[in-house]
Amino acid sequence: MAELIDGKAIAARIETDVAEGVGRLAREQGYVPGLAVVLVGEDPASLVYVGRKSRKTRALGMRSIEHRLAADASERELLGLIGRLNRDPVVHGILVQLPLPAHIDSARVLDAIDPRKDVDGFHPVNVGRLSTGTGGLVPCTPLGCMRLLDTVITDYRGLKAVVIGKSNIVGKPVAMLLLERECTVTVCHIFTRDLPEIVRGADIVVVAAGHPALVRGDWVKAGAVVVDVGINRITAVDGSSRLVGDTVFDELGHAAAITPVPGGVGPMTIACLLSNTLEAARRAIGPATGHVR
Repeated sequence: MAELIDGKAIAARIETDVAEGVGRLAREQGYVPGLAVVLVGEDPASLVYVGRKSRKTRALGMRSIEHRLAADASERELLGLIGRLNRDPVVHGILVQLPLPAHIDSARVLDAIDPRKDVDGFHPVNVGRLSTGTGGLVPCTPLGCMRLLDTVITDYRGLKAVVIGKSNIVGKPVAMLLLERECTVTVCHIFTRDLPEIVRGADIVVVAAGHPALVRGDWVKAGAVVVDVGINRITAVDGSSRLVGDTVFDELGHAAAITPVPGGVGPMTIACLLSNTLEAARRAIGPATGHVR
């Protein structure tokens, strides 16, 4: 039977480490890391996510700063707010909750965030640093995937990894992180031919396609490690609904280890966001903490 990679437990350990780091920073340097979250509009899912992030930020001893703009707020207004947050010394991390209203250019907004405060890791500077291995802030979900893999893999060198999905948010960053660990990486997408056969050769499978039940049991070889990033809500005939991943979980008992949905990658995203915020604060403070500006 496959080992279950418990994202909730691993995220809790990361959060404990972050809380200890925040406390140490406050005691020794007199600094409290601050995370500013910006929400435009009243999207129900975004409201839930922002509330969850804010509560967790405060619970770990950080300063939580929320800015809520109306759905019809202009792009200029939002960019002005980001500019002020970039200059605010008590703000170490800035997160703009996506999706944004259609009249706002998301790429332009994300590009406006100071890369040093880009705790989501989406700014082109941080993307470039990730691709060259030069120390930028890493996107939260891909970082969470690697932290999960680290609990079951000690030596990545030469392993064959298949990443299904080529998004800028998960697929591409995960592929680069696996390359840094000396894996041989294949990135698959909607136009990939012979996808099942490609997956069958993988030691590591990371699925981030947004397609429920895409990866079947006979696609995955015995002993492979599977990270399922998919979160899909499906509705049964009786009207009830449940969350499932991009794999058919019940068919993967022959894998060495697998993440569940829910309870796998999901909890890691917020934990890694807060870890990034602490790291951004350390870098902002500079040499006194052993980090460079």
